[in-house]
Amino acid sequence: MIIRNIKLGKIKFYLSLLLVFILSPTSGYSSSENIDYFGKFIDIKLLDKLSSKSKLLKLEIGKDHKYKNLIIKVLKCKNSEFDDNPEITSYLQVKDFNNKDNNEVFVFNGWTFSSSPSIQVFDHPVYDLWILKCY
Repeated sequence: MIIRNIKLGKIKFYLSLLLVFILSPTSGYSSSENIDYFGKFIDIKLLDKLSSKSKLLKLEIGKDHKYKNLIIKVLKCKNSEFDDNPEITSYLQVKDFNNKDNNEVFVFNGWTFSSSPSIQVFDHPVYDLWILKCY
């Protein structure tokens, strides 16, 4: 009777270990594969060149954000996979409603890079913007 209970206990123990291993979320994956490099929010610093004042904007990805006469929409935001020199890339669309001629055209529509803002320039007479953080 005792030997039978010990065998049954061992079987239950091994089955529970197997169940825990199968149901664990990290089984079969390395730690770097579970990291999501795409963000849901972004921090952008906006400089008003006329008043020399800057404003930190915390934007949700995919939503329009109105700041004075600008409508800013971030479609994608991605952190680099390397920790040595972090790079943040984002896809921005910016409309300026001071331009009464054509309100449907973006004043900026493209990718921006945090380490090299001059690659794709947001060229506006009143505002400058920089990507600070993607999270």
